[in-house]
Amino acid sequence: MKKFIQEFKEFAIKGNVIDLAVGVIIGGAFGKIVTSLVNDIIMPPIGRMLGGADFKDLFINLGSDKPLPEGVTMDSIHTITDATKYGVAVIAYGQFINVLLDFFIVAACIFLLVKGINILRRIKPEEAAAPAEPTEKECPYCLSQIPIKATRCKHCTSVLEEGTASSS
Repeated sequence: MKKFIQEFKEFAIKGNVIDLAVGVIIGGAFGKIVTSLVNDIIMPPIGRMLGGADFKDLFINLGSDKPLPEGVTMDSIHTITDATKYGVAVIAYGQFINVLLDFFIVAACIFLLVKGINILRRIKPEEAAAPAEPTEKECPYCLSQIPIKATRCKHCTSVLEEGTASSS
């Protein structure tokens, strides 16, 4: 049992799990911000331009199987709240438009974030590390690797003249 608890602690404290938890929490908060942006800032001016329509209350009335209370007709139901109150089935396309707009805003933000991260990943440091000076060369006679300053091959004992050995 102790081993199980230890493994669980290691799993829970790993960077990936914590990163995921933080991402989910921030994503939830960001979703609320986007919903408020759509419902409270973007849709009211659009609704006003379209003659004062409140997108939350745009729906198609599908009718009801139950009889409506006295004095209430299908034509007198103008909000989703009223439709729900009287048990009328509706297609709430206004709310769907709001949710769709939420999705597109979140998707655009995520796209821009991922695009920015990918650009940062592609940026290379200005100074690339210079290749290290070779420390060995190839003996032109036996093709063994020998120190670059060698004047005689340690393998075949050939005398190496200046410039006869090639670097590898």
